[in-house]
Amino acid sequence: MSVQTIYAPTQAPELTEEQIAQFERSGFLVLPEFLPDDLVARVKPEVDRWVDQGLRAQAIAAVVDPENNGTPAVMELDMPAHGELLTHEPLLRVIGQLLGPRFVFHHMHSDRHAPDLPGKAWHHDYEQRIQSHRTHTMVHALHYLDGIDPQMAGLAVLPGSHREVAEKTARVHLGTEALPGELFIEDLRPGSTVLLHSALFHARRAKPEYPGRPRYFVDASYCQAGTLWPPVKPYWREMLSRARELGLAGADWPDLFAERHFSDYAKPE
Repeated sequence: MSVQTIYAPTQAPELTEEQIAQFERSGFLVLPEFLPDDLVARVKPEVDRWVDQGLRAQAIAAVVDPENNGTPAVMELDMPAHGELLTHEPLLRVIGQLLGPRFVFHHMHSDRHAPDLPGKAWHHDYEQRIQSHRTHTMVHALHYLDGIDPQMAGLAVLPGSHREVAEKTARVHLGTEALPGELFIEDLRPGSTVLLHSALFHARRAKPEYPGRPRYFVDASYCQAGTLWPPVKPYWREMLSRARELGLAGADWPDLFAERHFSDYAKPE
């Protein structure tokens, strides 16, 4: 199948009606070389710091065992370039075309995938405690700082599956095997971004036969206003407060770090 793309690394892009229609139909949109080179160059060393200094491990521990670990001293958005990436104006304007003018930041992840990292089975990331509807849209922005090449783990997506009402784990038993109708993305230039409807089933398919190179990866998710979204981090209030203190959102995005769009945190069973 063809993949509609846009190329606008230095200015706020405008999606065409066809690109918006493709996202609604297929559940994803590829933006090759979307991020400016200078931003990518500043985010990468922050990813190294996040991984090598144990900050990522501390953030995970704070989610797994909040009673004993509390709020992490450093969050992803505390790092200057990560905060800039989170609120990159061209990105927010594209997301605004997909979600409407009122949307809220949900969470951010940052990692450096080792070449031998196992794949991640088919799943989706739509946050809803009971998967009963898709009335409001949630979008994940997947940023591939160094891109993807054919000797690295690639991204498999199942076009149209975002319209299914299904649990996140409905296809996990399939591992990362190829599925009929899937699209496998394995060749992206550095600084490329893939926008996923968060209910779209996708998988990270590893290539253990290749030594490859580390895959620098940052993702951030955004939710359409108008319903309450379940937070995934127990320290979500502190996270939003920190973002407001840092002044990450401009006047055009008053909802971006507002707590009123979230329900109470509930630890997964």
